[in-house]
Amino acid sequence: MVNNNYRSKGKNKIRVIPIGGLGEIGKNITAIEYKEEIIVIDCGISFPDVDMYGVDLVIPDITYLLENKDRVKGIFLTHGHEDHIGALPYVLKQMNVPVYGTCLTLGLVENKLQEHGILADCTLNVVKAGDIVKLDKISVEFIRVSHSIADACSLCIHTPIGRIIHTGDFKIDYTPIDGEVIDLERFAKLGGQGVLLLMADSTNVERPGFTISEKVIGENLKKIFYKAEGRIIVASFASNIHRIQQIANASIFYGRKIAFSGRSMERISEIAMDLGYLHIPAEAIVTVADLHNYPDDKVTIVTTGSQGEPLAALTRMAASTHRSIQIQKGDLIILSASPIPGNEKFIYNVINELFKKGANVIYNPTEEIHVSGHACQEELKLMHALVRPKYFMPVHGEYRHLKQHALLAEKLGMSPDNIFIAETGQILEVAPSECRIAGRIQTGAIMVDGLGVGDVGNIVLRDRKHLAEEGILTVVVTIERESYSIVAGPDIITRGFVYMKESNELINEARDIVRKELEQCLGNKIKEWAVIKSSIRNALGQFLYIKTKRRPIIIPIIMEI
Repeated sequence: MVNNNYRSKGKNKIRVIPIGGLGEIGKNITAIEYKEEIIVIDCGISFPDVDMYGVDLVIPDITYLLENKDRVKGIFLTHGHEDHIGALPYVLKQMNVPVYGTCLTLGLVENKLQEHGILADCTLNVVKAGDIVKLDKISVEFIRVSHSIADACSLCIHTPIGRIIHTGDFKIDYTPIDGEVIDLERFAKLGGQGVLLLMADSTNVERPGFTISEKVIGENLKKIFYKAEGRIIVASFASNIHRIQQIANASIFYGRKIAFSGRSMERISEIAMDLGYLHIPAEAIVTVADLHNYPDDKVTIVTTGSQGEPLAALTRMAASTHRSIQIQKGDLIILSASPIPGNEKFIYNVINELFKKGANVIYNPTEEIHVSGHACQEELKLMHALVRPKYFMPVHGEYRHLKQHALLAEKLGMSPDNIFIAETGQILEVAPSECRIAGRIQTGAIMVDGLGVGDVGNIVLRDRKHLAEEGILTVVVTIERESYSIVAGPDIITRGFVYMKESNELINEARDIVRKELEQCLGNKIKEWAVIKSSIRNALGQFLYIKTKRRPIIIPIIMEI
Protein backbone atom coordinates (compact mmCIF):
# COMPACT_ATOMS: atom_id res chain seq x y z
CA MET A 1 0.00 0.00 0.00
CA VAL A 2 1.29 3.44 -0.85
CA ASN A 3 0.96 6.77 0.86
CA ASN A 4 -2.15 8.35 -0.60
CA ASN A 5 -0.99 11.90 0.02
CA TYR A 6 0.32 13.20 -3.29
CA ARG A 7 1.71 16.31 -1.63
CA SER A 8 4.39 14.23 0.07
CA LYS A 9 5.76 12.99 -3.23
CA GLY A 10 6.71 16.31 -4.80
CA LYS A 11 6.78 14.79 -8.28
CA ASN A 12 5.73 16.48 -11.48
CA LYS A 13 3.95 13.40 -12.77
CA ILE A 14 0.45 12.35 -13.75
CA ARG A 15 -0.93 9.45 -11.76
CA VAL A 16 -3.39 7.14 -13.52
CA ILE A 17 -5.27 4.89 -11.11
CA PRO A 18 -7.74 2.29 -12.44
CA ILE A 19 -10.21 1.76 -9.59
CA GLY A 20 -12.15 -0.81 -11.64
CA GLY A 21 -12.43 -2.19 -15.17
CA LEU A 22 -9.09 -3.95 -15.55
CA GLY A 23 -9.04 -7.73 -15.49
CA GLU A 24 -12.84 -7.73 -15.56
CA ILE A 25 -15.80 -6.79 -17.73
CA GLY A 26 -17.61 -3.79 -16.25
CA LYS A 27 -17.15 -1.67 -13.12
CA ASN A 28 -15.23 0.89 -15.20
CA ILE A 29 -13.83 3.78 -13.17
CA THR A 30 -10.43 5.49 -13.41
CA ALA A 31 -8.88 8.33 -11.43
CA ILE A 32 -6.36 10.65 -13.06
CA GLU A 33 -4.53 13.10 -10.85
CA TYR A 34 -2.03 15.88 -11.38
CA LYS A 35 -0.75 18.00 -8.50
CA GLU A 36 -3.76 18.87 -6.34
CA GLU A 37 -6.48 17.83 -8.83
CA ILE A 38 -8.17 14.49 -9.35
CA ILE A 39 -10.68 13.74 -12.09
CA VAL A 40 -12.68 10.53 -12.34
CA ILE A 41 -13.52 8.90 -15.68
CA ASP A 42 -16.78 6.90 -15.61
CA CYS A 43 -18.39 5.25 -12.60
CA GLY A 44 -19.86 1.89 -13.55
CA ILE A 45 -21.19 -1.33 -12.12
CA SER A 46 -20.59 -4.95 -12.96
CA PHE A 47 -23.10 -7.75 -12.70
CA PRO A 48 -22.61 -10.53 -10.12
CA ASP A 49 -20.87 -13.80 -10.89
CA VAL A 50 -22.87 -17.00 -10.57
CA ASP A 51 -21.32 -17.69 -7.15
CA MET A 52 -22.48 -14.32 -5.74
CA TYR A 53 -25.76 -15.74 -4.45
CA GLY A 54 -28.48 -13.11 -4.01
CA VAL A 55 -26.27 -10.17 -5.04
CA ASP A 56 -27.97 -7.70 -7.41
CA LEU A 57 -24.95 -5.77 -8.68
CA VAL A 58 -21.36 -4.90 -7.85
CA ILE A 59 -19.95 -1.39 -7.46
CA PRO A 60 -16.33 -0.27 -7.04
CA ASP A 61 -14.65 0.42 -3.72
CA ILE A 62 -13.94 4.19 -3.79
CA THR A 63 -12.07 4.41 -0.49
CA TYR A 64 -9.18 6.24 -2.17
CA LEU A 65 -11.50 8.88 -3.65
CA LEU A 66 -13.25 9.39 -0.33
CA GLU A 67 -9.90 9.86 1.41
CA ASN A 68 -9.05 12.53 -1.17
CA LYS A 69 -12.50 13.93 -1.94
CA ASP A 70 -11.41 17.54 -1.39
CA ARG A 71 -9.18 17.10 -4.44
CA VAL A 72 -11.77 15.38 -6.70
CA LYS A 73 -12.92 18.05 -9.17
CA GLY A 74 -15.44 16.07 -11.20
CA ILE A 75 -16.66 12.81 -12.71
CA PHE A 76 -16.43 12.74 -16.52
CA LEU A 77 -18.62 10.21 -18.34
CA THR A 78 -17.81 8.68 -21.73
CA HIS A 79 -21.33 7.28 -22.38
CA GLY A 80 -24.51 6.03 -20.77
CA HIS A 81 -24.07 2.26 -20.40
CA GLU A 82 -24.53 0.69 -16.97
CA ASP A 83 -20.91 -0.43 -16.74
CA HIS A 84 -19.94 3.26 -17.01
CA ILE A 85 -22.69 5.11 -15.10
CA GLY A 86 -24.48 2.52 -12.95
CA ALA A 87 -22.56 3.18 -9.71
CA LEU A 88 -23.06 6.97 -9.79
CA PRO A 89 -26.02 7.07 -7.36
CA TYR A 90 -24.06 5.07 -4.77
CA VAL A 91 -20.90 7.18 -5.23
CA LEU A 92 -22.65 10.56 -5.23
CA LYS A 93 -24.35 9.73 -1.93
CA GLN A 94 -20.87 9.59 -0.39
CA MET A 95 -19.08 12.23 -2.43
CA ASN A 96 -21.05 15.02 -4.07
CA VAL A 97 -18.92 16.29 -6.94
CA PRO A 98 -19.87 17.76 -10.36
CA VAL A 99 -20.70 15.28 -13.12
CA TYR A 100 -19.98 16.02 -16.79
CA GLY A 101 -21.46 14.17 -19.75
CA THR A 102 -23.31 14.53 -23.02
CA CYS A 103 -27.05 15.13 -23.19
CA LEU A 104 -28.28 11.53 -23.52
CA THR A 105 -25.76 10.26 -20.99
CA LEU A 106 -26.91 12.72 -18.36
CA GLY A 107 -30.53 12.11 -19.29
CA LEU A 108 -30.04 8.48 -18.24
CA VAL A 109 -28.06 9.53 -15.17
CA GLU A 110 -30.78 11.97 -14.15
CA ASN A 111 -33.35 9.21 -14.18
CA LYS A 112 -31.15 7.05 -11.93
CA LEU A 113 -30.52 9.84 -9.45
CA GLN A 114 -34.24 10.58 -9.33
CA GLU A 115 -34.98 6.95 -8.47
CA HIS A 116 -32.47 7.17 -5.61
CA GLY A 117 -33.93 10.46 -4.40
CA ILE A 118 -30.72 12.50 -4.73
CA LEU A 119 -31.21 14.38 -8.01
CA ALA A 120 -31.84 17.74 -6.31
CA ASP A 121 -28.51 17.50 -4.49
CA CYS A 122 -26.38 16.68 -7.55
CA THR A 123 -24.68 18.93 -10.09
CA LEU A 124 -24.99 17.68 -13.67
CA ASN A 125 -23.18 19.57 -16.42
CA VAL A 126 -24.19 18.89 -20.03
CA VAL A 127 -21.39 19.06 -22.58
CA LYS A 128 -21.18 18.16 -26.25
CA ALA A 129 -18.48 16.63 -28.42
CA GLY A 130 -15.74 19.19 -28.97
CA ASP A 131 -16.24 20.93 -25.62
CA ILE A 132 -13.33 21.37 -23.22
CA VAL A 133 -13.92 21.57 -19.47
CA LYS A 134 -11.15 23.64 -17.91
CA LEU A 135 -10.18 23.07 -14.29
CA ASP A 136 -7.11 24.60 -12.62
CA LYS A 137 -4.27 22.67 -14.23
CA ILE A 138 -6.24 19.91 -15.97
CA SER A 139 -8.57 20.31 -18.96
CA VAL A 140 -10.85 17.56 -20.24
CA GLU A 141 -11.84 17.47 -23.92
CA PHE A 142 -14.80 15.43 -25.23
CA ILE A 143 -14.20 13.79 -28.65
CA ARG A 144 -17.06 12.22 -30.61
CA VAL A 145 -16.88 8.45 -31.20
CA SER A 146 -19.26 5.72 -32.42
CA HIS A 147 -20.60 3.10 -30.05
CA SER A 148 -23.77 1.06 -29.49
CA ILE A 149 -25.33 4.01 -27.66
CA ALA A 150 -25.69 7.57 -28.94
CA ASP A 151 -23.64 10.49 -27.62
CA ALA A 152 -20.54 8.46 -26.76
CA CYS A 153 -17.23 10.29 -26.41
CA SER A 154 -13.56 9.68 -25.86
CA LEU A 155 -11.73 11.98 -23.47
CA CYS A 156 -8.45 13.81 -23.89
CA ILE A 157 -6.97 14.97 -20.59
CA HIS A 158 -4.69 17.95 -21.13
CA THR A 159 -2.06 18.62 -18.45
CA PRO A 160 1.01 20.87 -18.37
CA ILE A 161 3.28 17.85 -18.89
CA GLY A 162 1.34 15.98 -21.57
CA ARG A 163 -1.91 14.60 -22.93
CA ILE A 164 -3.71 11.39 -22.04
CA ILE A 165 -6.38 9.95 -24.35
CA HIS A 166 -8.97 7.60 -22.88
CA THR A 167 -11.01 6.14 -25.76
CA GLY A 168 -13.92 4.90 -23.65
CA ASP A 169 -15.92 2.27 -25.53
CA PHE A 170 -15.72 2.91 -29.25
CA LYS A 171 -15.83 1.51 -32.75
CA ILE A 172 -15.21 3.12 -36.14
CA ASP A 173 -18.49 3.33 -38.05
CA TYR A 174 -18.34 5.44 -41.22
CA THR A 175 -22.11 5.26 -41.71
CA PRO A 176 -23.69 5.62 -38.24
CA ILE A 177 -27.44 5.84 -37.94
CA ASP A 178 -27.40 9.39 -36.58
CA GLY A 179 -24.77 10.62 -39.04
CA GLU A 180 -22.40 11.54 -36.19
CA VAL A 181 -19.17 10.03 -37.51
CA ILE A 182 -16.25 9.41 -35.15
CA ASP A 183 -13.94 12.44 -35.14
CA LEU A 184 -10.83 10.75 -36.53
CA GLU A 185 -9.50 14.12 -37.62
CA ARG A 186 -9.25 15.27 -33.99
CA PHE A 187 -7.47 12.08 -32.93
CA ALA A 188 -4.98 12.60 -35.76
CA LYS A 189 -4.42 16.23 -34.78
CA LEU A 190 -3.82 15.32 -31.15
CA GLY A 191 -1.46 12.57 -32.28
CA GLY A 192 0.48 15.15 -34.29
CA GLN A 193 0.71 17.42 -31.25
CA GLY A 194 1.92 14.55 -29.08
CA VAL A 195 0.10 12.11 -26.81
CA LEU A 196 1.84 10.92 -23.68
CA LEU A 197 -0.45 7.98 -22.85
CA LEU A 198 -3.21 6.13 -24.70
CA MET A 199 -5.78 4.13 -22.76
CA ALA A 200 -7.86 2.16 -25.25
CA ASP A 201 -10.86 -0.18 -25.18
CA SER A 202 -9.78 -3.84 -25.39
CA THR A 203 -13.15 -5.63 -25.41
CA ASN A 204 -13.02 -6.90 -29.02
CA VAL A 205 -9.25 -7.09 -29.51
CA GLU A 206 -9.52 -10.84 -30.18
CA ARG A 207 -11.73 -10.24 -33.23
CA PRO A 208 -9.95 -9.65 -36.55
CA GLY A 209 -11.07 -7.14 -39.16
CA PHE A 210 -13.59 -4.33 -38.75
CA THR A 211 -16.91 -4.10 -36.93
CA ILE A 212 -19.69 -3.95 -39.49
CA SER A 213 -21.82 -0.82 -39.65
CA GLU A 214 -25.05 -0.55 -37.70
CA LYS A 215 -26.80 0.28 -41.01
CA VAL A 216 -26.23 -3.30 -42.19
CA ILE A 217 -28.41 -4.48 -39.31
CA GLY A 218 -31.17 -2.12 -40.48
CA GLU A 219 -31.20 -3.68 -43.94
CA ASN A 220 -31.26 -7.20 -42.48
CA LEU A 221 -34.14 -6.31 -40.19
CA LYS A 222 -36.16 -5.02 -43.14
CA LYS A 223 -35.66 -8.33 -44.98
CA ILE A 224 -36.80 -10.27 -41.92
CA PHE A 225 -39.81 -8.00 -41.38
CA TYR A 226 -40.84 -8.49 -45.02
CA LYS A 227 -41.29 -12.24 -44.48
CA ALA A 228 -43.11 -12.00 -41.15
CA GLU A 229 -46.80 -12.89 -41.19
CA GLY A 230 -47.67 -12.46 -37.50
CA ARG A 231 -46.55 -10.38 -34.57
CA ILE A 232 -42.88 -9.42 -34.38
CA ILE A 233 -41.28 -9.28 -30.94
CA VAL A 234 -37.74 -7.85 -30.87
CA ALA A 235 -35.55 -8.09 -27.77
CA SER A 236 -32.57 -5.77 -27.57
CA PHE A 237 -30.57 -3.74 -25.08
CA ALA A 238 -32.74 -0.82 -24.01
CA SER A 239 -29.76 1.55 -24.29
CA ASN A 240 -29.11 0.71 -27.94
CA ILE A 241 -31.07 3.68 -29.26
CA HIS A 242 -29.80 3.24 -32.83
CA ARG A 243 -31.02 -0.37 -32.90
CA ILE A 244 -34.42 0.68 -31.57
CA GLN A 245 -34.55 3.37 -34.26
CA GLN A 246 -33.93 0.80 -36.97
CA ILE A 247 -36.55 -1.55 -35.53
CA ALA A 248 -38.99 1.37 -35.55
CA ASN A 249 -38.03 2.30 -39.12
CA ALA A 250 -38.65 -1.24 -40.36
CA SER A 251 -41.97 -1.38 -38.49
CA ILE A 252 -43.19 1.91 -39.94
CA PHE A 253 -42.06 0.88 -43.43
CA TYR A 254 -44.34 -2.17 -43.24
CA GLY A 255 -47.21 -0.37 -41.51
CA ARG A 256 -46.73 -1.89 -38.08
CA LYS A 257 -47.58 -0.21 -34.78
CA ILE A 258 -44.83 -0.20 -32.15
CA ALA A 259 -45.28 -1.09 -28.47
CA PHE A 260 -42.55 -0.98 -25.83
CA SER A 261 -42.52 -3.63 -23.10
CA GLY A 262 -40.21 -3.82 -20.11
CA ARG A 263 -39.47 -1.16 -17.51
CA SER A 264 -36.03 -0.14 -18.79
CA MET A 265 -37.14 -0.24 -22.44
CA GLU A 266 -40.12 2.01 -21.72
CA ARG A 267 -38.08 4.41 -19.60
CA ILE A 268 -35.04 4.75 -21.89
CA SER A 269 -37.07 5.02 -25.10
CA GLU A 270 -39.11 7.80 -23.51
CA ILE A 271 -35.96 9.65 -22.44
CA ALA A 272 -34.41 9.22 -25.89
CA MET A 273 -37.52 10.54 -27.64
CA ASP A 274 -37.81 13.50 -25.26
CA LEU A 275 -34.17 14.44 -25.91
CA GLY A 276 -34.44 13.99 -29.67
CA TYR A 277 -32.25 10.90 -30.05
CA LEU A 278 -35.08 8.58 -31.05
CA HIS A 279 -37.45 9.66 -33.81
CA ILE A 280 -40.75 7.78 -33.90
CA PRO A 281 -44.04 9.46 -34.89
CA ALA A 282 -46.48 9.54 -31.99
CA GLU A 283 -49.17 7.88 -34.12
CA ALA A 284 -46.90 4.85 -34.66
CA ILE A 285 -46.66 4.08 -30.93
CA VAL A 286 -49.30 2.14 -29.01
CA THR A 287 -49.42 0.71 -25.51
CA VAL A 288 -49.21 -2.99 -24.76
CA ALA A 289 -52.80 -2.80 -23.49
CA ASP A 290 -53.97 -1.61 -26.94
CA LEU A 291 -52.30 -4.36 -28.98
CA HIS A 292 -55.52 -6.37 -29.20
CA ASN A 293 -57.00 -3.58 -31.33
CA TYR A 294 -54.61 -4.33 -34.21
CA PRO A 295 -54.08 -7.37 -36.46
CA ASP A 296 -51.08 -9.49 -35.56
CA ASP A 297 -49.32 -8.63 -38.81
CA LYS A 298 -49.50 -4.93 -37.95
CA VAL A 299 -47.76 -5.13 -34.57
CA THR A 300 -44.15 -4.92 -33.40
CA ILE A 301 -43.26 -5.30 -29.73
CA VAL A 302 -39.86 -3.97 -28.65
CA THR A 303 -38.84 -5.52 -25.37
CA THR A 304 -36.12 -6.34 -22.87
CA GLY A 305 -34.75 -9.80 -22.12
CA SER A 306 -32.12 -10.34 -24.82
CA GLN A 307 -29.82 -11.81 -22.12
CA GLY A 308 -32.38 -14.18 -20.61
CA GLU A 309 -32.67 -12.13 -17.41
CA PRO A 310 -35.14 -13.90 -15.08
CA LEU A 311 -37.39 -10.86 -14.55
CA ALA A 312 -37.14 -9.36 -18.04
CA ALA A 313 -40.23 -9.10 -20.22
CA LEU A 314 -39.24 -11.67 -22.87
CA THR A 315 -38.33 -14.24 -20.21
CA ARG A 316 -41.74 -13.77 -18.61
CA MET A 317 -43.41 -14.15 -22.01
CA ALA A 318 -41.51 -17.42 -22.55
CA ALA A 319 -42.61 -18.64 -19.11
CA SER A 320 -46.24 -17.52 -19.68
CA THR A 321 -46.07 -15.21 -16.66
CA HIS A 322 -46.26 -11.89 -18.51
CA ARG A 323 -49.48 -10.20 -17.47
CA SER A 324 -50.28 -8.72 -20.90
CA ILE A 325 -48.46 -10.64 -23.65
CA GLN A 326 -48.75 -14.36 -24.32
CA ILE A 327 -46.58 -16.05 -26.95
CA GLN A 328 -48.69 -17.62 -29.68
CA LYS A 329 -48.06 -19.76 -32.72
CA GLY A 330 -46.85 -17.65 -35.63
CA ASP A 331 -45.04 -15.02 -33.54
CA LEU A 332 -41.61 -14.05 -34.84
CA ILE A 333 -39.11 -13.41 -32.04
CA ILE A 334 -35.85 -11.61 -32.86
CA LEU A 335 -33.02 -11.51 -30.30
CA SER A 336 -31.03 -8.55 -31.57
CA ALA A 337 -28.08 -8.79 -29.17
CA SER A 338 -25.05 -11.00 -28.59
CA PRO A 339 -24.86 -13.06 -25.39
CA ILE A 340 -22.81 -11.51 -22.61
CA PRO A 341 -20.33 -14.22 -21.49
CA GLY A 342 -21.99 -16.30 -18.79
CA ASN A 343 -25.55 -15.63 -19.98
CA GLU A 344 -25.66 -18.25 -22.74
CA LYS A 345 -27.51 -20.87 -20.69
CA PHE A 346 -30.25 -18.42 -19.65
CA ILE A 347 -30.69 -17.18 -23.22
CA TYR A 348 -30.95 -20.64 -24.75
CA ASN A 349 -33.44 -21.68 -22.07
CA VAL A 350 -35.65 -18.77 -23.15
CA ILE A 351 -35.19 -19.64 -26.84
CA ASN A 352 -36.16 -23.26 -26.16
CA GLU A 353 -39.36 -22.18 -24.39
CA LEU A 354 -40.27 -19.79 -27.21
CA PHE A 355 -39.85 -22.53 -29.80
CA LYS A 356 -41.99 -24.89 -27.68
CA LYS A 357 -44.80 -22.33 -27.75
CA GLY A 358 -44.82 -22.33 -31.54
CA ALA A 359 -42.91 -19.11 -32.14
CA ASN A 360 -40.21 -18.73 -34.76
CA VAL A 361 -37.02 -17.44 -33.13
CA ILE A 362 -34.17 -15.66 -34.90
CA TYR A 363 -30.99 -15.16 -32.90
CA ASN A 364 -27.45 -14.12 -33.73
CA PRO A 365 -25.92 -17.45 -34.86
CA THR A 366 -28.74 -17.86 -37.40
CA GLU A 367 -28.93 -14.32 -38.82
CA GLU A 368 -26.77 -11.19 -38.81
CA ILE A 369 -29.04 -9.16 -36.54
CA HIS A 370 -26.54 -7.69 -34.10
CA VAL A 371 -23.28 -5.81 -34.35
CA SER A 372 -20.92 -5.01 -31.51
CA GLY A 373 -20.23 -1.50 -30.30
CA HIS A 374 -16.55 -2.22 -29.72
CA ALA A 375 -13.58 -1.87 -32.07
CA CYS A 376 -12.06 -4.96 -33.67
CA GLN A 377 -8.36 -5.34 -34.46
CA GLU A 378 -8.17 -3.17 -37.59
CA GLU A 379 -10.05 -0.32 -35.90
CA LEU A 380 -7.73 -0.53 -32.90
CA LYS A 381 -4.74 -0.41 -35.24
CA LEU A 382 -6.12 2.73 -36.86
CA MET A 383 -6.58 4.39 -33.47
CA HIS A 384 -3.00 3.58 -32.49
CA ALA A 385 -1.71 4.83 -35.83
CA LEU A 386 -3.56 8.14 -35.51
CA VAL A 387 -2.72 8.83 -31.87
CA ARG A 388 0.90 7.58 -31.88
CA PRO A 389 1.25 7.61 -28.08
CA LYS A 390 4.55 7.43 -26.23
CA TYR A 391 3.07 5.03 -23.66
CA PHE A 392 0.11 2.68 -23.83
CA MET A 393 -2.12 1.02 -21.23
CA PRO A 394 -4.92 -1.26 -22.47
CA VAL A 395 -8.20 -0.92 -20.53
CA HIS A 396 -11.71 -2.40 -20.45
CA GLY A 397 -11.34 -6.15 -20.48
CA GLU A 398 -10.24 -9.33 -18.79
CA TYR A 399 -6.53 -10.06 -18.59
CA ARG A 400 -6.51 -11.95 -21.88
CA HIS A 401 -7.98 -8.90 -23.65
CA LEU A 402 -5.39 -6.59 -22.11
CA LYS A 403 -2.58 -8.97 -23.07
CA GLN A 404 -3.76 -9.32 -26.67
CA HIS A 405 -4.08 -5.55 -26.98
CA ALA A 406 -0.53 -5.15 -25.66
CA LEU A 407 0.71 -7.65 -28.26
CA LEU A 408 -1.16 -5.76 -30.98
CA ALA A 409 0.59 -2.53 -29.94
CA GLU A 410 3.94 -4.34 -30.12
CA LYS A 411 3.18 -5.51 -33.66
CA LEU A 412 2.55 -1.88 -34.57
CA GLY A 413 6.09 -1.04 -33.49
CA MET A 414 5.67 0.12 -29.90
CA SER A 415 8.42 -0.89 -27.50
CA PRO A 416 7.29 -3.44 -24.89
CA ASP A 417 8.95 -1.19 -22.28
CA ASN A 418 6.35 1.49 -23.06
CA ILE A 419 3.34 -0.83 -22.70
CA PHE A 420 1.80 -1.37 -19.27
CA ILE A 421 -0.69 -4.11 -18.43
CA ALA A 422 -1.92 -2.86 -15.07
CA GLU A 423 -4.21 -4.32 -12.46
CA THR A 424 -7.08 -2.59 -10.74
CA GLY A 425 -5.64 -0.48 -7.96
CA GLN A 426 -2.14 -0.14 -9.37
CA ILE A 427 -0.82 3.40 -9.84
CA LEU A 428 0.74 4.26 -13.17
CA GLU A 429 2.99 7.29 -12.84
CA VAL A 430 3.46 9.04 -16.17
CA ALA A 431 5.96 11.72 -17.13
CA PRO A 432 7.57 12.64 -20.47
CA SER A 433 10.81 10.94 -19.48
CA GLU A 434 9.46 7.99 -17.51
CA CYS A 435 6.42 5.78 -17.01
CA ARG A 436 6.20 3.12 -14.31
CA ILE A 437 3.93 1.22 -11.95
CA ALA A 438 4.42 2.93 -8.59
CA GLY A 439 2.46 1.17 -5.86
CA ARG A 440 -1.17 0.38 -5.25
CA ILE A 441 -4.27 1.78 -3.59
CA GLN A 442 -7.14 -0.03 -1.87
CA THR A 443 -9.72 -1.26 -4.37
CA GLY A 444 -12.29 -4.00 -4.46
CA ALA A 445 -15.90 -4.92 -5.11
CA ILE A 446 -18.79 -3.66 -2.99
CA MET A 447 -21.85 -5.87 -3.33
CA VAL A 448 -25.35 -4.43 -3.49
CA ASP A 449 -28.07 -6.76 -2.22
CA GLY A 450 -31.52 -5.20 -2.19
CA LEU A 451 -31.25 -2.01 -0.14
CA GLY A 452 -28.01 -3.16 1.46
CA VAL A 453 -24.75 -1.72 0.14
CA GLY A 454 -21.58 -3.41 1.32
CA ASP A 455 -23.24 -5.49 4.03
CA VAL A 456 -22.72 -8.68 2.03
CA GLY A 457 -19.10 -9.81 2.21
CA ASN A 458 -17.07 -12.95 1.66
CA ILE A 459 -18.33 -14.61 4.85
CA VAL A 460 -21.99 -14.09 3.89
CA LEU A 461 -21.31 -15.32 0.35
CA ARG A 462 -19.49 -18.34 1.74
CA ASP A 463 -22.50 -19.20 3.92
CA ARG A 464 -24.89 -18.70 0.98
CA LYS A 465 -22.75 -20.98 -1.16
CA HIS A 466 -22.67 -23.56 1.62
CA LEU A 467 -26.45 -23.35 2.00
CA ALA A 468 -26.96 -23.73 -1.75
CA GLU A 469 -24.69 -26.76 -2.02
CA GLU A 470 -25.23 -28.59 1.29
CA GLY A 471 -28.44 -27.28 2.86
CA ILE A 472 -29.24 -26.48 6.48
CA LEU A 473 -30.26 -28.58 9.48
CA THR A 474 -31.76 -27.07 12.62
CA VAL A 475 -31.80 -28.90 15.96
CA VAL A 476 -34.32 -27.67 18.56
CA VAL A 477 -34.29 -28.89 22.15
CA THR A 478 -35.90 -27.67 25.40
CA ILE A 479 -34.10 -28.06 28.73
CA GLU A 480 -35.63 -27.68 32.21
CA ARG A 481 -33.56 -25.21 34.26
CA GLU A 482 -33.96 -26.77 37.70
CA SER A 483 -33.55 -30.45 36.96
CA TYR A 484 -31.19 -29.81 34.05
CA SER A 485 -32.98 -32.42 31.94
CA ILE A 486 -34.42 -32.65 28.44
CA VAL A 487 -38.16 -31.95 28.49
CA ALA A 488 -38.81 -31.64 24.73
CA GLY A 489 -36.97 -32.67 21.61
CA PRO A 490 -34.54 -32.89 20.12
CA ASP A 491 -36.48 -32.02 16.98
CA ILE A 492 -34.72 -31.75 13.63
CA ILE A 493 -35.80 -29.55 10.74
CA THR A 494 -33.98 -29.59 7.41
CA ARG A 495 -34.07 -27.41 4.30
CA GLY A 496 -32.12 -28.21 1.17
CA PHE A 497 -30.51 -31.26 2.78
CA VAL A 498 -32.83 -34.26 2.61
CA TYR A 499 -36.55 -34.70 2.08
CA MET A 500 -37.61 -35.69 5.58
CA LYS A 501 -40.52 -37.98 4.64
CA GLU A 502 -38.16 -40.14 2.57
CA SER A 503 -35.32 -40.01 5.13
CA ASN A 504 -37.06 -40.87 8.40
CA GLU A 505 -34.44 -43.43 9.34
CA LEU A 506 -31.57 -40.97 8.86
CA ILE A 507 -33.39 -38.23 10.81
CA ASN A 508 -34.24 -40.63 13.66
CA GLU A 509 -30.60 -41.72 13.88
CA ALA A 510 -29.53 -38.06 13.87
CA ARG A 511 -32.01 -37.34 16.65
CA ASP A 512 -30.52 -40.19 18.73
CA ILE A 513 -26.99 -38.83 18.17
CA VAL A 514 -28.08 -35.41 19.40
CA ARG A 515 -29.89 -36.84 22.44
CA LYS A 516 -26.84 -38.91 23.47
CA GLU A 517 -24.55 -35.89 23.10
CA LEU A 518 -26.93 -33.72 25.14
CA GLU A 519 -27.29 -36.29 27.90
CA GLN A 520 -23.52 -36.63 28.08
CA CYS A 521 -23.05 -32.85 28.34
CA LEU A 522 -25.79 -32.47 30.94
CA GLY A 523 -24.48 -35.43 32.90
CA ASN A 524 -21.08 -33.78 33.07
CA LYS A 525 -22.77 -30.60 34.42
CA ILE A 526 -21.71 -28.54 31.38
CA LYS A 527 -23.82 -25.37 31.58
CA GLU A 528 -22.31 -23.18 28.86
CA TRP A 529 -24.74 -23.24 25.94
CA ALA A 530 -21.91 -22.45 23.48
CA VAL A 531 -20.04 -25.59 24.54
CA ILE A 532 -23.16 -27.74 24.30
CA LYS A 533 -24.00 -26.35 20.84
CA SER A 534 -20.46 -26.96 19.63
CA SER A 535 -20.62 -30.58 20.87
CA ILE A 536 -23.93 -31.11 19.02
CA ARG A 537 -22.50 -29.63 15.81
CA ASN A 538 -19.37 -31.77 15.93
CA ALA A 539 -21.10 -35.05 16.73
CA LEU A 540 -23.98 -34.55 14.30
CA GLY A 541 -21.72 -33.19 11.56
CA GLN A 542 -19.44 -36.22 11.76
CA PHE A 543 -22.40 -38.62 11.67
CA LEU A 544 -24.05 -36.91 8.67
CA TYR A 545 -20.82 -36.81 6.69
CA ILE A 546 -20.25 -40.54 7.24
CA LYS A 547 -23.83 -41.29 6.17
CA THR A 548 -24.27 -38.81 3.29
CA LYS A 549 -20.82 -37.33 2.45
CA ARG A 550 -22.42 -33.91 2.90
CA ARG A 551 -21.80 -31.13 5.41
CA PRO A 552 -24.98 -29.09 5.95
CA ILE A 553 -24.95 -26.00 8.12
CA ILE A 554 -26.06 -27.19 11.57
CA ILE A 555 -27.81 -24.70 13.85
CA PRO A 556 -28.58 -25.97 17.38
CA ILE A 557 -31.29 -24.01 19.24
CA ILE A 558 -31.52 -24.61 22.99
CA MET A 559 -34.53 -23.25 24.88
CA GLU A 560 -34.53 -23.08 28.67
CA ILE A 561 -37.68 -23.23 30.79
